[in-house]
Amino acid sequence: MTKAILQDHSPAYGLWFLVIVNSVIFIGFAFAFFKPHTGRDWRSFGAFSAFLVALFAEMYGFPLTIYVLSGWLQSRFPNVDWFSHDAGHLLEMIFGWQANPHAGPFHVLSFLFIGAGFLLISVGWKALYQGQRQHQLVTTGVYGYMRHPQYVGFILVMFGFLLQWPTLLTLTMFPVLVFMYVRLARVEERDAAAEFGSLYERYRHDVAGFVPRLSGFFSAPSRRAANDEE
Repeated sequence: MTKAILQDHSPAYGLWFLVIVNSVIFIGFAFAFFKPHTGRDWRSFGAFSAFLVALFAEMYGFPLTIYVLSGWLQSRFPNVDWFSHDAGHLLEMIFGWQANPHAGPFHVLSFLFIGAGFLLISVGWKALYQGQRQHQLVTTGVYGYMRHPQYVGFILVMFGFLLQWPTLLTLTMFPVLVFMYVRLARVEERDAAAEFGSLYERYRHDVAGFVPRLSGFFSAPSRRAANDEE
């Protein structure tokens, strides 16, 4: 008895409308949280936007990474239809996740990183905006644990998307953008030190730049109380 095999003949790529729609949605989402004002803000936001466009162009438009790696992938994993949409979740495919890749461990983990990243961008901007209006150094809230939460947020979002849909282009862009954010952070620190002097130097000594210190979770409440007294 022959088995009937159901196949989905809907196109997996060449869906440029989806490239545009997803790019607009996620870039607009980030814009609503970040609200760039200065030239430095626009550079960091523009680089992040370029990363998203490159990602969605391969996710729905043209699978450059699959074409480049198709020979190696097909020889190592011959039972995978590498030009299907699901196969774009490379980590799930390579590690043998047999179920729907959208429910795979890397895909689920990616949403945690993306959500945490957007949360940091949003919370960081609100605290920074209030501080700028009052011409004060922001050291409370999320800034009591790290000095550059918004840049950390961008990095987390990009890393989350890499877990979900890694491509050669975005893997190349990621370390470049991380380096760019670190340099922008250093420039911001020089500006803050020039404006706030010893107050900022003490803050920089007490609070980590990108990765919160364990001690920071205990010292942040005392810093907040000291600021409230001032």
